[in-house]
Amino acid sequence: MCKHDFAIHHPLLTALALSMGAAISLGLTRFSYALLLPPMRADLGWSYLLAGAMNTANALGYFIGALMTPMLMRRFSAQTALIGGALLASVFMALSGFVTNADMLLLQRVLAGIASAFIFIAGGVLAARLAGLHAGRAGFLIGLYYGGTGFGISLSALMVPAILGMASTRGVAHAWQWAWLALGAICLVLTALMAGPAHHIEGKTTASGSHSHFRIRSFAFGLAGYFMFGVGYIGYMTFVIALLKEQGMQAPAITAFYALLGLAVVASSRVWARMLDHFKGGQSLAILNALLGVATILPVLSSAPLAVFASGVLFGGVFLSVVASTTALVRHNLPSEAWSAGISGFTTVFAFGQIAGPTVVGWISDTAGGLHRGLVFSAMALFVGALLATRQRALSHG
Repeated sequence: MCKHDFAIHHPLLTALALSMGAAISLGLTRFSYALLLPPMRADLGWSYLLAGAMNTANALGYFIGALMTPMLMRRFSAQTALIGGALLASVFMALSGFVTNADMLLLQRVLAGIASAFIFIAGGVLAARLAGLHAGRAGFLIGLYYGGTGFGISLSALMVPAILGMASTRGVAHAWQWAWLALGAICLVLTALMAGPAHHIEGKTTASGSHSHFRIRSFAFGLAGYFMFGVGYIGYMTFVIALLKEQGMQAPAITAFYALLGLAVVASSRVWARMLDHFKGGQSLAILNALLGVATILPVLSSAPLAVFASGVLFGGVFLSVVASTTALVRHNLPSEAWSAGISGFTTVFAFGQIAGPTVVGWISDTAGGLHRGLVFSAMALFVGALLATRQRALSHG
């Protein structure tokens, strides 16, 4: 039987398995930190600037990893980058359960970010190739991969509060460390689930000629809009739980909020699939950025449960589809041998935007306006990103 028969005959199962990579690289490795930020900040006496710097460190690592991944995939394969990165991320996550020093935790976030980039880019390339085998469902399959982030968010929403509660009742000195250990363990389980199906897709990357097809100038407005997305969305995902705690929301409601946000991410793969297949230029990126800006400003305007939950569901239903929209943009406008270079290019500017976002929002949040003012900055960045993306045109030879 041909190596690729499973991917041909079982595309949904293959995409679902690949989505475990997105669950690890973003849902668990990055976004679980929003739940851990309040107890870590209270326990260790951090400012919002230092708390935000933890996700800036993660984004810096992601940026470094994004630069390294194309070379890694040319030398080995996308599967090697995917599985190797997932194993490394699992280890780095668990290491946070053994330290309290801020410098060591910052280093852990950098290393986890590097591993996350290996996973996310390699998984994106494999998802794009799987979509190429099933053109009629390409948008849905790509969206399903990125929607896997929602599984990770929902898992962390259910796991972290429960583990924090159990550790606290036993009088553990740093209850949040147990959560990091558990997150590392669940990353290993998800790695095992995706390893087999991932090997049923062509994983070798062609070294010659790929970069000649990806010209930054041709994608300048799309790249700029995606950079602003990186700046804007990460502030929400870093600080929204802290904001809800400040506003007096109780722990069960916060758990429900974050779990619903994660489920909305998973559902988004179906919601936006047709749009991703239809638009060849930056229209999808523009629409989704604008919706994210609305979702980000809602909890600033009102702390009413209806507004807060609407914000979470809307944000979850949109933000990973922004990432999927750039993969679709690359697929629509570049030959397949250039997809790796294109996805890596977009991921690099995305990572660069994330480096600035958490620290700037944290710095703003330490001032008189607090977290409300910080999230206003995030929303404005997303609206600017939407305007920039409207200028991205489809390439004439796409």
